[in-house]
Amino acid sequence: MANPEGTPIWYDLMTTDLDGAQKFYADVVGWSIKPSGMAGTGDYRVLTAPDGQGVGGLMTLPDGAPMKTSWFTYIGVEDVDRTAEKIKSLGGSVHMAPQDIPGVGRFAMVADPQGLIFYIMRGDSPQDSQAFHVTAPGHCGWHELVTSDHKAALAFYGEVFGWENNETMPMGEMGDYCFIDHAGQRIGAMMTAGAGWPTRSTYYFNVPSIDAAIPRITGGSGTVTMGPHEVPGGMHIVMGLDPQGAAFALVGGK
Repeated sequence: MANPEGTPIWYDLMTTDLDGAQKFYADVVGWSIKPSGMAGTGDYRVLTAPDGQGVGGLMTLPDGAPMKTSWFTYIGVEDVDRTAEKIKSLGGSVHMAPQDIPGVGRFAMVADPQGLIFYIMRGDSPQDSQAFHVTAPGHCGWHELVTSDHKAALAFYGEVFGWENNETMPMGEMGDYCFIDHAGQRIGAMMTAGAGWPTRSTYYFNVPSIDAAIPRITGGSGTVTMGPHEVPGGMHIVMGLDPQGAAFALVGGK
């Protein structure tokens, strides 16, 4: 793995309907989606952006899993075992102990002290991951964490991954929107959930046109839950639910 430690390097959707999710996201985001062909991974399908870069995968939500149909990110680290222990020492938890995927890397499923789940991974490839890219279509361009305590989350992710909060945007009654920088790049933001808000991690995938994406969402049996809204910088966002109920978001031109 050539990326700086703390870089988002991959995205997975755990879903109850692989074929349905594949059809929906291929149309909405523009991914090419094919079986991985890797032994021991079951029916795992790889998401490839229009530029040919792999950005994530689809897999069936395991029976008895402690989460619902959802998107998850993998954060790159140098030492998965050491980072898992550090996460526990800071009040987080380990849901799946460190283990190897032959030819792919070592990973663990963990959660921050507020209970939001993500993966940590040391990839075997010597090349850096391009799964996160601020503007490239089909890549993830923004991470948004709505948590029960953004100040505690900022301290946790800063200690574990070196993420920094260098700028904050006050949003009145909604509280502070705290931007997150890593290795010289802005990767997202955190905020404390308001009354009645669900805590969540939302990943915004880049598309060329939000206006073109919206009818594909609704026409594919998905739901638009918010937007479109313009955001600082002139881009537009929309949030939604896929046909299986997983939350997702898109960012792009109008």
